[in-house]
Amino acid sequence: MKTFVKDPDATLDYSFDWGPWLVTDVIASSTWSINNSGLSIVGASEDYDDTTTTVFLTGGADGEKYEVTNRITTAASRTDERTILIRVRQR
Repeated sequence: MKTFVKDPDATLDYSFDWGPWLVTDVIASSTWSINNSGLSIVGASEDYDDTTTTVFLTGGADGEKYEVTNRITTAASRTDERTILIRVRQR
């Protein structure tokens, strides 16, 4: 799982390039979820196109870790998900 460090005051974007996995298929829907009981980090906005998904994250508690998961469904009805780890550190 890929790990990123984020300041609690920053709003940053995180993306997945699904293109190599999709081959000729395209993304039909994308959802993001955050797995942490405190949920002080939030998805400020989400976007996707045929091959790439993006979420903007804001907030987070200093010292906390958040698993952020993106689940897609393709035009051919395939589903998959990928997860990144966000570590929040006051800089």
